[in-house]
Amino acid sequence: MTLTQKQRASEPAQALRNCRTAFIGVGIASALVNVLYLTGSFFMLEVYDRVLPSRSIPTLIALCLLALLLYSFQGAFEMVRGRMLVRIAGALDEAMSARIYRAIVQAPLKLRTHGDGLQALRDFDQVRSFLSGSGPSAFFDLPWLPFYILICFLFHPMIGIVSIIGSLILIVLTFLTNRGTQAPSKRASEAGNLRNAFAQASQRNAEVMQAMGMLGRMSRKWDERNDTYREENRMTSDVGNGYGALSKVFRMALQSGVLATGAVLVIEGLASPGIIIAGSILTARALAPVELAIGNWRGFVAARQSWARLNELLKAMPERDAPLELPAPRERLTAEGLAGGPPGAQRLTFADVNFAVRAGSALGIIGPSASGKSSLARALIGIWPAFRGSARLDGAALDQWDSDRLGRHIGYLPQDVELFAGTVAQNIARFEENASSDAIVAAARAARVNDLILKLPNGYETEIGEGGASLSAGQRQRVALARALYGEPFLVVLDEPNSNLDAEGEQALSEAIMSVRQRGGIVIVIAHRPSALAATDLVLMMNEGRMQAFGPKDEVLAKILRQESRPPQVAGAANLKVVGEGQDNAQ
Repeated sequence: MTLTQKQRASEPAQALRNCRTAFIGVGIASALVNVLYLTGSFFMLEVYDRVLPSRSIPTLIALCLLALLLYSFQGAFEMVRGRMLVRIAGALDEAMSARIYRAIVQAPLKLRTHGDGLQALRDFDQVRSFLSGSGPSAFFDLPWLPFYILICFLFHPMIGIVSIIGSLILIVLTFLTNRGTQAPSKRASEAGNLRNAFAQASQRNAEVMQAMGMLGRMSRKWDERNDTYREENRMTSDVGNGYGALSKVFRMALQSGVLATGAVLVIEGLASPGIIIAGSILTARALAPVELAIGNWRGFVAARQSWARLNELLKAMPERDAPLELPAPRERLTAEGLAGGPPGAQRLTFADVNFAVRAGSALGIIGPSASGKSSLARALIGIWPAFRGSARLDGAALDQWDSDRLGRHIGYLPQDVELFAGTVAQNIARFEENASSDAIVAAARAARVNDLILKLPNGYETEIGEGGASLSAGQRQRVALARALYGEPFLVVLDEPNSNLDAEGEQALSEAIMSVRQRGGIVIVIAHRPSALAATDLVLMMNEGRMQAFGPKDEVLAKILRQESRPPQVAGAANLKVVGEGQDNAQ
């Protein structure tokens, strides 16, 4: 059954609702714990009203043994409640962690993200930590406040009235704590995200900063961001700690006030001496959950804000049922009025692209920097959204495919190559479980990188480290090319595939492109250097986000050369003519 939009917006809530039996168990444990908390009050009441007047040691021993037994049960139920809350947090993690991971990975492809992109993971950790901490226990104990006040009234109405007044004051303090910490807590979270993103960017550019003497200047910028974070965090802590200290002092003063009230009642002959101690202990216990809630309020506010952000993210990135599995593409790639740009942005980086490439062809996309080449490549394989038009494989738009199934038919070599920690074989096989050794070696041979891999310390089982740190830039690019060719995908998109290659690497690249063409695949090559186009038969010229020409490589390159050799005025007119001819060819 397909989830409705409303249900999708509350996926974490649904995960918690699945734990309702555990929450009922926590409620029952809390009820038993709060009933057993009366042990201390009634023990003191009996000691003062029965043991001391009768001077009976056996009675005192019996009361001590009974109290010890009840305290043991109380401790056991406290432990059970804590463990159940930890299990609930674990169940939430088990139900949502994979969903959160997918959302983190896909968010940069669909939404405009800020910072390091890991805010959702931190939010999820915040919610899980709060659930497994002492905060929920305080909220489970709060509903028992009227129960304790009622018993205070049974001791004497004056003690009950004092308890009610104290409770109202602590509730007001709780409200003020919430209002005082909400805004600075949110600002502190945002400042922390900016600080962390700056630190990660600095780490990625450590070589540049060191080589060009930027470390001092960037350190001052770091200080500015860290000062902002520290100031917002200090404000949040000051407010929370201030109200927490005030509530603690007030509860101690209230406990003394109850003692004084009990003393007056005893002096006036309206209550027994045991009421003095029992009422004081019971009042302190009645208000303890309120104080604990105030102490945990900062964590509660942070968890609530994290919960809201998680719901917002998951609502913006709903999961859908897997569409009908389509047959493997074998015939053509088409772009029909395709226009797109960065996810979450309101601007187009390319528009009105129309062309068709049949199986066995290789298309080179050329043009000056910022002409929309890489943006077009991302849209052709569904990484970036199509704002208008569509990209189609054998007539089926990309959104008609399940992403994992579509990935089997696509190979992609990005401009900035990034490998994962693991072995060379795992990276080539795209971390596919039980990957065939023959398929891995076949991909390496298709990329002409087999010999290079065999020269590594452990061959295909060489650990390459985080990001492929143990390999050179050229080695990473060639291993990534083998990854793109793994499984003989129908469509292979190579973005600046020769940027880090030597002459031998470029020759291997041309041979790899030809091998894809010979087996009936399609290759898209984004290039600045003409050597990358050696194995292509089609060329698409981009300029300022528009398709300027499309057709056989020799014809298009000849037109471009003629245009560049003419005077500016004539070249401009010829440029308009080429656009028209390119569109005619595309259609």
